[in-house]
Amino acid sequence: MRQRLLKLNKVMKKPLVEKLKVFKGFSLGELAPEAPAIANYTTGEVMGHSSDRLAAKFGVSRKDQDEFTVRSHTNAAKAHADGMYVDEIIPVDGNVTENGIKGDSTYEAVAKLGPAFIKPHGTHTAANSSFLTDGASAALIMSEEKALALGLKPKAYVRAWSYVGVDPFDELLLGPTFAVDKVLKQMKLTLNDIGVIEFHEAFAGQVLANITAMGSEKFAQERGLGNIVGKVDFSKMNTLGGSLSLGHPFGATGARLATTASNRLQRENQQYALLTACADGGLAHACILERYPNK
Repeated sequence: MRQRLLKLNKVMKKPLVEKLKVFKGFSLGELAPEAPAIANYTTGEVMGHSSDRLAAKFGVSRKDQDEFTVRSHTNAAKAHADGMYVDEIIPVDGNVTENGIKGDSTYEAVAKLGPAFIKPHGTHTAANSSFLTDGASAALIMSEEKALALGLKPKAYVRAWSYVGVDPFDELLLGPTFAVDKVLKQMKLTLNDIGVIEFHEAFAGQVLANITAMGSEKFAQERGLGNIVGKVDFSKMNTLGGSLSLGHPFGATGARLATTASNRLQRENQQYALLTACADGGLAHACILERYPNK
């Protein structure tokens, strides 16, 4: 019906017979409501389908994904219990606890769930895929001079950033690998130089596929990256949980990652933090933050 109305708009100044042609073959079914969807405009697929295939392409098993999911919930629950998020979350009725975290998750329970996207043999489920949730975030970015003039205490410098695009049909969510490679080269750093990593957990399979690609010499050679991007140290990554447990409000996750990374830099006394996130359409982002020195 939308297509017909757009065509009608183009012939509004033409005779009535031309206008009627727009409605040739019209049926009442065209007036039925269209269910909301988050399918990619180009591929017609939801991201879960793309991520499921990506995980299979890089040999990421269902077991690996479910174990990573439990790790996310366990880390998030502990972080809240230890008060790590008290200064990051605006209280609602005095409460700063998020309601998607399942601290009592076990591998055995998660492993019982059936595939959510590719049936019957897919590996992505309602548990190892980030859930949709409401939320908002804000980050204040300015020059150091302006911050100090306003009496604000900076937390981190934004040192490098990169946006990339990849083939949305075959590698929709593989962009972080290329974005991370670019920012590390910009800064002349390696993953070993990074003390804090915040990696958006769109899907457990997507994160693990990217980590596999980053550490693969074969992939680096085939895609012209030169050396491998690097081996990810899990002890530095998403130690307070991630999108699988905290949720993924579209548009809010980036500032959440930056806030958590900045606070971790200060708390853990690390110099550099790496942030990266995939996005629909084959897009991805990465940036490097540097801890603001305690003066």
